[in-house]
Amino acid sequence: MRHATHHGRLGVQPAHRRAMIRNMVTSLLKYERIRTTKVRAKEVRRYAEKMITTAKKETLSAKRDVLGFVRERDVVNKLFKTLIYRYAERKGGYTRILKLAPRPGDGADMVFLELVDRAVEEKAVEGKTDKKEKPADESISEVKSKGDKKKKETTSSV
Repeated sequence: MRHATHHGRLGVQPAHRRAMIRNMVTSLLKYERIRTTKVRAKEVRRYAEKMITTAKKETLSAKRDVLGFVRERDVVNKLFKTLIYRYAERKGGYTRILKLAPRPGDGADMVFLELVDRAVEEKAVEGKTDKKEKPADESISEVKSKGDKKKKETTSSV
């Protein structure tokens, strides 16, 4: 008798559940972070970790197994070219769950499911500050220089 084999049914039919899990695993591997409910995150984590562990074998059979589950070929290539080397020393625990505020509509526990050791997006933060500062500085200097040019043009043409 197989005890403790029940996993989340997620409130949908089996075919829908399989499709949803496959899509979420694909999104997790593609974006390295997804926002979902706590129950779904726990279920998706099981499959995502299996895909990474399978990919670490680096065999043709492993690649075919992952291609049979993950929806996008580009994501499979990313998994086999970058992610398996990131987790080469790690024996498991490739994901983490970070709690968020409950969802306003129904109060469901929301979480971020993300890959461990993922690159932090500092460029986006720096880009936003640069965009705000540079145009303001450039626009003032450009306005002054354009105003000087217009004055010169009007005085020289008269």
